[in-house]
Amino acid sequence: MAENRGVVYIGGGKVEVQSIPFPKLVSPRGKTIEHGVILRVISTNICGSDQHMVRGRTTAPTGLVLGHEITGEVLEAGRDVETLKKGDIVSVPFNVACGRCRTCKEQHTGVCESVNPARAGGAYGYVDMGGWIGGQAEYVMVPYADFNLLKFPDRDRAMEKINDLTCLSDILPTGYHGAVTAGVGPGATVYIAGAGPVGLAAAASARLLGAAVVIVGDVNPLRLAHARSVGFETVDLSRDATLGEQIAQILGTPEVDCAVDCVGFEARGHGHAGAQAEAPATVLNSLMEITRAAGKIGIPGLYVTDDPGAIDAAARRGALSIRFGLGWAKSHSFHTGQTPVMKYNRQLMQAILWDRIKVADIVGVQVISLDDAPSGYGEFDAGAPKKFVIDPHNLLKRAA
Repeated sequence: MAENRGVVYIGGGKVEVQSIPFPKLVSPRGKTIEHGVILRVISTNICGSDQHMVRGRTTAPTGLVLGHEITGEVLEAGRDVETLKKGDIVSVPFNVACGRCRTCKEQHTGVCESVNPARAGGAYGYVDMGGWIGGQAEYVMVPYADFNLLKFPDRDRAMEKINDLTCLSDILPTGYHGAVTAGVGPGATVYIAGAGPVGLAAAASARLLGAAVVIVGDVNPLRLAHARSVGFETVDLSRDATLGEQIAQILGTPEVDCAVDCVGFEARGHGHAGAQAEAPATVLNSLMEITRAAGKIGIPGLYVTDDPGAIDAAARRGALSIRFGLGWAKSHSFHTGQTPVMKYNRQLMQAILWDRIKVADIVGVQVISLDDAPSGYGEFDAGAPKKFVIDPHNLLKRAA
């Protein structure tokens, strides 16, 4: 039998590369699925959402094979697959979606009703998302392949741009979704909370959408320095000056047209003392303060229904002290939830192929081997201004 290795969550903030079963065209419920394909993984990325699980901030079980950001080559196709063949290079949306239910037909693929018996929405290698095996591995199975997979039109051109195209599985569409749902358009002033990879992808997306000024906020000096190096304005949330005051220093007014939360539930407080402590409602409340009346707030940052490591009993069940009255008084619009990757990934692929966006440079892609994945997790968790991309078969190294 063919061999396979993958990154496995073993608890206590640790991951380990282990031998795992070679994928089969079988669902987590044991049903043969001829609509699926088996991929040789070309690239697979470490995501901040993975870190939430590894830190113990979800109910993820030990033994979980991680990884929902996958780009691969078709190795085997089920007999019902019609539009893909062996050798095709594809991007895998992190959403597992059937293409047949009501939500999929309405382009809400982040909340497919068929792929997860517990709740709407499925994803690879993620807690409570249907049991689909993750793709931080050498090989992975993808169901409903004709619907889910985005085929790259030219193999050689794709490999030339692979460091950018690997971001299509999640962070670029997620950042773009945050910017779109926040109403970013030509001439807009935009504030992005979080200078991690998703925050920088949102900032790049805002620029692609025509924003006049994009401001990125964080408490991490290394990430802020990187954001400035790729052309964004920044605010340092560890300073005692308020967010509004720092925005006013840039714009001349303490408000922006649009705001995007790319931090999520493990947010820290603002100010010199606050930045050292977790304060999960801080980002959302601060965005309501600095977004103009009738403005929109996009929230692609992850919030969970259960957080075992939260600071209080309410937050442990996903309940936060949100100043909803402030948002109501200012007629704000909020948009939450998993990004429906397929809504955007084809257009963003074209933007990459035609050099409209160089997302790999902006998010700080660093290619590592599969064996280096545990150290990549450690560096990322420590706040390195990088997007770690795993190269299981050294294909990215050869392409470079």
